[in-house]
Amino acid sequence: MIVIYHNPDCGTSRNVLQVIKDAGYQPTVIEYLQVGWTQAQLLGLFAAADLTPRTALRTSKSPAQALGLLDEGVSDDTILQAMLEHPVLVNRPIVCTAKGVKLCRPSETVLALLDKWPAGPYYKEDGEMMLDEQGHYLA
Repeated sequence: MIVIYHNPDCGTSRNVLQVIKDAGYQPTVIEYLQVGWTQAQLLGLFAAADLTPRTALRTSKSPAQALGLLDEGVSDDTILQAMLEHPVLVNRPIVCTAKGVKLCRPSETVLALLDKWPAGPYYKEDGEMMLDEQGHYLA
């Protein structure tokens, strides 16, 4: 089973979801901007992905700066509470598979979580080739 915490307005998130589908999987898609987060859910995802609230904080195109969350003195607990109030503050997409949990930025990060990949050639959201014609990853 694959779960993706997805924002359909994000090009990277859309690309990661498409990689998963094109590899032959039918993921569970959670649009977290609509359903929000729970504290236990975020803490579990962050622990599994080796993230902290600060490293999972979306700093651009989010209210992080306006909320004063970019200051180094702001605690992880304060950031976590802000994420619960403003789900957009969580960077995305976060993908969970039997192989682990990762924040999949850049989008090719998702490949490490998949047993099978889409057929190549395959391109990222910015047009850069991710997999060559033989399906090999281009680092």
